[in-house]
Amino acid sequence: MLYAILCYNDEDAVFSWSKAEDDAVMAKLDVVHQKLAARGQMGPAARLMPTTAATTLRKDREPALVVDGPFAETKEQLLGFYVVDFANLEQALDYARELGVANPGGAYEIRPLRLFLPGADLSDRELAAE
Repeated sequence: MLYAILCYNDEDAVFSWSKAEDDAVMAKLDVVHQKLAARGQMGPAARLMPTTAATTLRKDREPALVVDGPFAETKEQLLGFYVVDFANLEQALDYARELGVANPGGAYEIRPLRLFLPGADLSDRELAAE
């Protein structure tokens, strides 16, 4: 089963880290990443740019409205994500716990993924929660 692990944190805190502090956190995360990559369970991962670089399309009105910044105003922002392959939710939670030890603060949201790849044969993979 593929899972998305969404990484939330206070972007003001994270983006205020010095290069040395950021490098240290990324090095700790890389140790966790490499274990998963060695088992073939690590998919794409991305760190998002700050919410000041975001644009949101508000589709709840006609015509749709384009606004600067993120959709939600919250203390913690979505700063990145992982796509991982585990047999079950408990394995995904264990991995998120390891990430949490390496990266201070924030939260991880884990969601099963359903892929939509036109033309791809995905019959050999369970892609959605039953």
